[in-house]
Amino acid sequence: MTGTGSGTGPWQRAGRRLARNRGAMAALAVLLAVTAACLLAPVYARDVAHTDPFTSNVAGTLMVDGRAVDIMQPDDNPLHLGLSPIGPTWRPSADLLGADSQGRDVAARLLYGGRNSLLIGASAALLCIVLAGGVGIVSGYMGGVVDAVLSRIMDIMWAVPVYLFAISLSIVTVSQGLRLGPVTLASDNLLIPIGIIALVYVPYAARPVRGRVMALRRSEFVTAARGLGVPGYRIVLRDILPNVTDTLVVLAPLMMALSLMAESALSFLSIGVQAPAASWGTIIQDGEGLIYTRPMVAVAPGLAIMVVVLALNVLGDGLRDALDVRDAEGRDAGGRA
Repeated sequence: MTGTGSGTGPWQRAGRRLARNRGAMAALAVLLAVTAACLLAPVYARDVAHTDPFTSNVAGTLMVDGRAVDIMQPDDNPLHLGLSPIGPTWRPSADLLGADSQGRDVAARLLYGGRNSLLIGASAALLCIVLAGGVGIVSGYMGGVVDAVLSRIMDIMWAVPVYLFAISLSIVTVSQGLRLGPVTLASDNLLIPIGIIALVYVPYAARPVRGRVMALRRSEFVTAARGLGVPGYRIVLRDILPNVTDTLVVLAPLMMALSLMAESALSFLSIGVQAPAASWGTIIQDGEGLIYTRPMVAVAPGLAIMVVVLALNVLGDGLRDALDVRDAEGRDAGGRA
């Protein structure tokens, strides 16, 4: 009790090690900055850009350097045939990153799309961790027939390519929605991609949890608890779950990175986030036809995905190092030597 109260518990030590990891702290700062910027999307659109990023504006104009400029301009070809949206102006109040083929502000859509992408990625990762934790703990602790059945189900899911599995489920739900007993979810409900993405990644997170639980099941303190007649559910809650929490925490950033990329892929294929909502994947799809004339429409969300996924991986590595007590102590001892 005294050690925990004075901040010397395992989680407090892990927190201090994480705080000393400059790379992990920089990654966390990047994630918080991106999240804050996306949450302020309505403020940017309303008070800075003065635009509605969900309304077509092909006939609109912008004020650039005190003069009105058409959003849709002649193509940069010798005959100047056709129209292309205006490119980046690098002015926050006037299409900072340019416009898309419907004359909508790319920067404002990028922030709004980030809200959905981050929400889906974080929610899917959390749901996946909960499901995988439950499956891994039950399978690893029960063993026998229960373990065999759950392991074979995980093997079947593992055998199907993750994106093929997600696309197959998404196509069905996009075409007719999802009915769960008395509850019906429309095809544009964000709970659908969250559930699909979480489900397809459960085997990837459940396997390490199962392996950790199987090792704990053979440990002396679990064997002693069984010998004393402690009920199984109490052993799981008091002895097993606290000892696999660190594994679940380390898996969380990785699962969020994978979920974010899966959401972007599904939305790019029009089977993820549905119009009029936006995500980074749908914005990349909007810029597909403009890649040679206005590449920023597709490049900006692609860069956002890359930055967030990289930050999540760096943060995940930092969490792994901070929570791996034996590895961290070994490095500390080596450094002192």
